[in-house]
Amino acid sequence: MSVYDSPDDFFAALAPQGPIAALDLGTKTIGVAVSDLRRTVATPLETVKRKKFTLDAARLIEIARARQLSGFVLGLPLNMDGTEGPRCQSTRAFARNFATLTDLPIGFWDERLSTVAAERALLDFDTSRAKRAAVIDHVAAGFILQGVLDRLAVIRR
Repeated sequence: MSVYDSPDDFFAALAPQGPIAALDLGTKTIGVAVSDLRRTVATPLETVKRKKFTLDAARLIEIARARQLSGFVLGLPLNMDGTEGPRCQSTRAFARNFATLTDLPIGFWDERLSTVAAERALLDFDTSRAKRAAVIDHVAAGFILQGVLDRLAVIRR
């Protein structure tokens, strides 16, 4: 399918039903979260250890098939002033390459402070440093996805 810069265009391209996934792309890992069928609740799923693009993409496509996903949203790591830096360019390149391997729509979501929010939540639950390191990426993906789902809920009203 295509990569959509605008969240509204991404929402319009989604099938009417079915879960979506959020990806928090890091240099070493990819955090993955998925929604429920009704697209109301985000659940952190797993952290994929990055190896090379083809292997990473194959794992994400595996998840898409197993979960019957209807789309992917990638956290866009904008600078605090809203500008795009090298990490955004890397995320956009990943999306373009990934789009050649799947028919599912791919969108972007401003992920500023998602990792900070995930870290705070894990600290609130008194999670050990080692455990936080193991789960922070897919918990951050959950925060990204919940933002997307909350926006979708406003649009549906």
